[in-house]
Amino acid sequence: MAKESMKAREVKRAKLVAKYAAKKAELKAQGDYEAYQELQKLPKNASRVRMHNRCSITGRPKGYMRQFGLSRIQFREMASAGLIPGVKKASW
Repeated sequence: MAKESMKAREVKRAKLVAKYAAKKAELKAQGDYEAYQELQKLPKNASRVRMHNRCSITGRPKGYMRQFGLSRIQFREMASAGLIPGVKKASW
């Protein structure tokens, strides 16, 4: 399990990205020197690039499956238990 502080940090980043998304788009559309100066004044964590995908259950940052929002470990456990609709273990 990830530390609670790491999970909280990602939530905080997501809120900042949502808050400044419209302003960043507006400034980028202007495209002049002054607009880029204003972009530089925005918080670093307002950038979408700084966000990192994490498992919604454990907070694990690696082995993330985008389609399900889970890490590979949690996905395997939940799929084996039949908790994910439409997913079953392959066998041939």
